Amino acid sequence: MTRSQTSSHPAPSQKAAGVTIAATATAVPAHIITREEVKTYFHRVFHLEGARLDAMMSIIDNSQVKRRFCIHPIDYIIEPRPLSQISREYQEHAVKLGTTVTSDCLARAEMKPADVDLLITVSCTGVMIPSLDAHLINDLGFRQDVRRLPITELGCAAGAASLARAADFVRAYPDRTVLVVAVELPSLTFQRGDVSQANLISTVLFGDGAAAAVVTGRSARGPRILDTESYLFPHSLDAMGFDLKETGFHIVLSKDVPQLIREKIKGVMDGFLARHSLTRKQVSAFILHPGGQKLLLYMEEELGICRCDTQFSWDVLSDYGNLSSASVLFVLHEWLNKSQLAPGDYGLLAAFGPGFSAEMALLQWA
Repeated sequence: MTRSQTSSHPAPSQKAAGVTIAATATAVPAHIITREEVKTYFHRVFHLEGARLDAMMSIIDNSQVKRRFCIHPIDYIIEPRPLSQISREYQEHAVKLGTTVTSDCLARAEMKPADVDLLITVSCTGVMIPSLDAHLINDLGFRQDVRRLPITELGCAAGAASLARAADFVRAYPDRTVLVVAVELPSLTFQRGDVSQANLISTVLFGDGAAAAVVTGRSARGPRILDTESYLFPHSLDAMGFDLKETGFHIVLSKDVPQLIREKIKGVMDGFLARHSLTRKQVSAFILHPGGQKLLLYMEEELGICRCDTQFSWDVLSDYGNLSSASVLFVLHEWLNKSQLAPGDYGLLAAFGPGFSAEMALLQWA
């Protein structure tokens, strides 16, 4: 399922700890929505008929999303609720999932909340002030002087971007530790009165969940973050995002997003690797955001990689759907826990989000 190879390049130097991903963790809520349930409810909720309903049934069948996790049962999700209630639900469940995944990730890293010097929280599917990090600090016993960085507007790219900001901090302050916590609740953005294609597609794709990662400059086992890079696609502001209206977030999702990635991804990734005297053939782990089946297929085609290179991305899409910013961290968690990579092997992590933008990280296993 994954590719393992004997490394021909030297292992990273052991003289400096560098920037290491010491642990990851994921968490999902209790309720499951299956693909068949989506098909059953689709006509009743959206009142589609004829060719358009048939087309959506085909999209659901071909989406590769077999199930998703949600904070509420499907019968509750589809009922309209005031924005004030949705906001309360966002805060309650963001704190709940954030607490669970934070505790798990720190335990995996054999660390305590007091060991964390910077707490980065990430979400784009709701707004809460004070932000999630303040709740976690008060509830879990982080130091009162821990630094905070809430990221709210980078969408699906924010999981990768948060790793980049964590790496920047550790390089600036060696021997420090950063905890990244991404919590996304897309089910709270469901819009039953919106029959736009973007809303219908998002109803098929997105699921709720949380992921976390410990990034440290202290001695730890795990892949090192060698470098990170951002790329903003020109003239693409209307490709992806949210419009905040009276009923909450309405998704903006252009049908051209997969094609945008198809046209640029090879040059963007090859340029990033070339700046480190690397090529795609030297990458053993492709840790790619599973934004949808067409996006993954296009990346495989353009990068010349096979399903064996991207299987973990497909697995996350199938079992959890698109988890927005948490998705790429779910895929990273799969690679860290199920792959057999050798010291010195390289990994390329990439996610895409509003702007339209790409966020990338070059990893090396130690």
